[in-house]
Amino acid sequence: MTKLTRRGVVAAGLALGAGSQALAAASPAGGIVMAADETYWAGIAAQYDLADDVIQLENGNWGIMARPVLAAYERHQAMVNRRNSYYSRRDYGGDLARIRARVAANLGVEPDEIAFTRGATEALQALIGGYNRLRAGDQVLIADLDYDSMQSAMAWLKDRRGADLIRVSLPEPATEAGLVEAYAQALEAHPRVRLMLLTQVSHRNGLHLPVAQITALARARNVDVILDSAHAWGQVGTNLRDLGADFVGLNGHKWIGAPIGVGVLYIAKARIPDIDPFMGADDYAAGDVRLRVHTGTANMAAYLAMEDALNFHEAIGTSAKAARLTYLRRRWTEPLRGVPGVQILTPDDDRLGSALGAFRLTGRMTPAENADLARALLERFGIFTVARHGLASGSCVRATVSLFTRPAEVDRLAQALLELGGA
Repeated sequence: MTKLTRRGVVAAGLALGAGSQALAAASPAGGIVMAADETYWAGIAAQYDLADDVIQLENGNWGIMARPVLAAYERHQAMVNRRNSYYSRRDYGGDLARIRARVAANLGVEPDEIAFTRGATEALQALIGGYNRLRAGDQVLIADLDYDSMQSAMAWLKDRRGADLIRVSLPEPATEAGLVEAYAQALEAHPRVRLMLLTQVSHRNGLHLPVAQITALARARNVDVILDSAHAWGQVGTNLRDLGADFVGLNGHKWIGAPIGVGVLYIAKARIPDIDPFMGADDYAAGDVRLRVHTGTANMAAYLAMEDALNFHEAIGTSAKAARLTYLRRRWTEPLRGVPGVQILTPDDDRLGSALGAFRLTGRMTPAENADLARALLERFGIFTVARHGLASGSCVRATVSLFTRPAEVDRLAQALLELGGA
């Protein structure tokens, strides 16, 4: 194999990015947007205020607010602080109802099917802990890609409901057919499974699962799905009706760009009774979805700014964002695919990809080795990434692009991995 140089990496990234199926997408604001149109995306990137001390390629933890969203959040905070409880007890309810309707419309559902939470973790814990259709001896299913605290919550159902935990490892390299077949085989092998956790976009390696296909096969076996869409909303399709899951937890502060502390719990209207009210709460009527979670006094300004975040997000459009994020992620993954010394864990099928990509140096699979790799990228190259653990195949490092990421920054990552891998 020809040894790649920095110039070769850049050229390969440009060529492979230009061949991506996701290169062009429709934007509500401006017709067709090209993923490689640097003039357009520089204008978007200019809406973010960034520290310049590192190359920020760890944008999966949470997504910083764009400048107009941050300004709106500050205005909302000042207003709430100024008007105090007079606002919270008299006007906040009406404002929140308007925003609730706006969020529901974006997700393709009805306002009375969603409740606000402080994040996807709180939403999913309420769904898992409140799910009341399990009986002793039933089984619940999780995969190695699922989020750690959600795995713990599913395991806890043994104590709460008497349900046994089944763990599966998803195949690598991943294909759409292979992923669906893996879940089909797991359900066939474990006919007592009644509930399964499904992660739309994995926080470990960015794998974007074919959710609608998997929920359809689960439904055919009378298995309910709790869907973790924390990393999906805002970067991949999240029309909840199309996805087919009756119970979903989502984050507003990752890819929608709302302030930290905004999440959404969704329960299909007919299924609300299948989730218990939160610890005997009686704030709402028995059939109200909002009775399924209780957060106490909320950050009102953060919820108000959700409307501003949706304004910014929808002006670009999910499809255009997905095209740009895919282009940037492919720009560093594809030149390295198959290069000796570097293992790319992200599939080359764009349908299974996202902004998050994962890698390791060949043969280095321990948590310590991948923590060292992330440290080397930061200390030697000024690139901030994060080590992720829990995959059945071993630990890895995750790099996550965002709308403000510049092509030169992902080119630097590709070159750094060439040097570290000894290719």
